[in-house]
Amino acid sequence: MIVSQFGGYEPKGGWKMRMKKPYIASLNEVRISREDEYAIIVYVEPNVSTVHLKIGPEVQKMTDKEILDCHNRVLEAQQQAALEYEHVAVEIPEGHPQIKYFALGNQWTPRGDVLRCVIEDGGPDGEAVIHIDDHELSLVEFGRLLTTYAGWGMRIIFVPDDRTYEEPEIEIREPDDEDE
Repeated sequence: MIVSQFGGYEPKGGWKMRMKKPYIASLNEVRISREDEYAIIVYVEPNVSTVHLKIGPEVQKMTDKEILDCHNRVLEAQQQAALEYEHVAVEIPEGHPQIKYFALGNQWTPRGDVLRCVIEDGGPDGEAVIHIDDHELSLVEFGRLLTTYAGWGMRIIFVPDDRTYEEPEIEIREPDDEDE
C-alpha cells in the first residue's frame, strides 16, 4: 500500500507548487530509509512526493534494491489499473439534488460526478457566489465541496446559465479575440 504526502511547499512567493507523483525509478534516483514496517522512498528530484510504502516487519531486512523493486511493481500495477479503468461520469437527473450536506465534515458534497451551477458576483467585495440547485455557496464552501475529489482532475465548461443541462460542442483551438 502506498501512502503519499501529496501536497505542496511554499516557495518565497507564497504560492503552493503541486507535487509530482512518484514514478518508476532507479536506485540513483531515490533515497530509501526504513521506519517500523515502512520503507520511506524520497526522490532525489525536487517536488516529487515522498512515498511511505508499508511492507511489514521484513522491510528491516530487505536491501534498497528489493524495496525499490517492490515500489516499482506497485507503481506498474497502478499504471496498469489506470489504463484499464474506464470512467463514466454520473450526472444527477434534472430536478434531483446534486449536492448534499455532510454534517460530520461540515461541508457540502457532490452526489455525482457532474455539477451544473451558475456563477454570480453577489459575494462580499464582488466575490463569486456559486449556485447549485437551490443552494448558494461561497467560494470557500465551493472549494471545500471540490476537495471531495482531491487527487482527481477537473474540466470546467462555461455555458449560458439557461443551458447547464446541455453538453456544448467543443472546439480545440486558440481563442479568436485573444490579445497577443
